[in-house]
Amino acid sequence: MRTRSKPLRAVLFDLGGVLVEFDGTKPLVEMTSGRLDLEDARKFWIHSPAVRRFETGRSSAAEFAGEALKELGLSMEGQAFLEDFISWEKGLLPGAFGLLDQIRPRILTACLSNNNVLHWDLLKSRFGMDRKFHRCFLSHEIGLIKPDPELFRHVLSALGLEAEEALFLDDNPEHVQAAAGIGIVGMRVDGVAGAREALKTNKVL
Repeated sequence: MRTRSKPLRAVLFDLGGVLVEFDGTKPLVEMTSGRLDLEDARKFWIHSPAVRRFETGRSSAAEFAGEALKELGLSMEGQAFLEDFISWEKGLLPGAFGLLDQIRPRILTACLSNNNVLHWDLLKSRFGMDRKFHRCFLSHEIGLIKPDPELFRHVLSALGLEAEEALFLDDNPEHVQAAAGIGIVGMRVDGVAGAREALKTNKVL
């Protein structure tokens, strides 16, 4: 991890794979009968034009389903795909809110998530996710998406931060690398335990 020259003022959390259980890889492997392996499925969520359009708020759920099914070469009905897609959002990982509650009084916390209206509405209505952060930056609301550098610059500007004043935690190496490219100190973490260790390393805990 690169040495920090300015005091840490904020922690930016990815959601899926860090605080929330989202499994979009195994279902895609199953849907494609193994044409996609787990790594192919993981990269689908990063590089798919259909995903990028939907998760930047530029397409409806129905349009996303049709476009994604074409990209995946699948013939299932769009509504059936969306019902499966919604079910892949499993909810909170154990200890997620406890960790946020522990650090929120002492440092600015924000979620920085590639997300969509279907999953975010579920996380808000079922778990109150939006109330657990000082700020929420959702790709579908702001029209910017990881790993594009413009998203990270937007968040820094909105929070009034310099890059080195932010710690970014994400489970995708591509996203961490993109943040590092503009000077944010980022760490790849798996789950709540990984996030907790990263916070200890950076003396937040």
